[in-house]
Amino acid sequence: MLYLDNSATTQILPAVKEAMLPYLLEEFGNPSSKYYSLAEKASKAVKEAREQVSRLIGCNADEVIFTSGATESNNMIIKGIVDFYGDSNKHIITSKTEHPSVLETCRYLEQKGFRVTYLDVDRYGRIDLVQLANILETPPLLVSIMWGNNEIGSLNQIKEISKLCVEKDVFFHTDATQVIGKVPVDLNQEGFEGVQFLSCSAHKFHGPKGIGVAVIKKDELGLRQKITPLLHGGGQEYDYRSGTLPVHNIVGMGKAAELAFFNLYNNVEKLKTLESYLQDILLDKFGEVIQFNHDSTDKIPGILSVQFQGVNNETLIKTLSPIVAVSTGSACSSTKPSHVLQAIGLSMEEIRSTIRFSLSHLIDKTDLDIFDRL
Repeated sequence: MLYLDNSATTQILPAVKEAMLPYLLEEFGNPSSKYYSLAEKASKAVKEAREQVSRLIGCNADEVIFTSGATESNNMIIKGIVDFYGDSNKHIITSKTEHPSVLETCRYLEQKGFRVTYLDVDRYGRIDLVQLANILETPPLLVSIMWGNNEIGSLNQIKEISKLCVEKDVFFHTDATQVIGKVPVDLNQEGFEGVQFLSCSAHKFHGPKGIGVAVIKKDELGLRQKITPLLHGGGQEYDYRSGTLPVHNIVGMGKAAELAFFNLYNNVEKLKTLESYLQDILLDKFGEVIQFNHDSTDKIPGILSVQFQGVNNETLIKTLSPIVAVSTGSACSSTKPSHVLQAIGLSMEEIRSTIRFSLSHLIDKTDLDIFDRL
């Protein structure tokens, strides 16, 4: 079977597995313990992984907070900011195409008295910078906008959003789950100073499931931004996220980050080549009945959102399932019509005929020839 649902999750790399195994077996120490070798080796491994992840994201190592994944990171950051600062400002800005872990968190906060502005998006899922700038004239507490969309691959203009938030002294968080390892990200680059919070998951770039990161940047004085922890307890992760660290998963995320960092540009070029090749195959075979929902530029490489007009997407996926694994869209909201496709203006009929193909650099062009045999 050809796996083309890499936006949902990715295959763990052999080198990642090999890096993890010692910390599942003989090197099982708790990194928070003291003085004996098992604990010290575990602590050293966590430190190295933190540095590997920070290099991929472009931040300081001590700005990397390990969590169970981007869903927890999104909840932790948004709830933590509003709990710590919310008495003075109860306005949050986000967009209509965010991941459910952002949207449902915002809806929860609305029940607690916060006002949330859900920005409209264009036909490719991007927010309007002019609209954002106008709303920022009365600065909110927080802006949370995803870096890249998991269903249609569109990239928001994060640098420009960052600059707007800096001008108005507004907290800015971005869910970068889909772009890490597929798009160059460097928070230390000039223009990204406004990105104070970032979320991502290891399993989106060939690492293990159950581990992710919340990046909490330092301010101009070198102090970490203050938020209320989601989990209280032993004070691990600089008091931001308590709980015994899953060293094996952290090591796996670190190794996956290291591989993604060193192979980023080759992987991106391969994804672009694969995407172009698959698009040509689909146009050649189904050209009269398909339409693409995604933009051709400024997007995450390897994500194609395709309408098969007149065909029910679930029926088509089941038909393809013995040979090709694809999806209707986000694995986190698979029981509902896509809110992303609704936000870009598609009808229910168009949504119910849409399939998402998400590629991996691990496959070859010849693997995609399977569509010629359908």
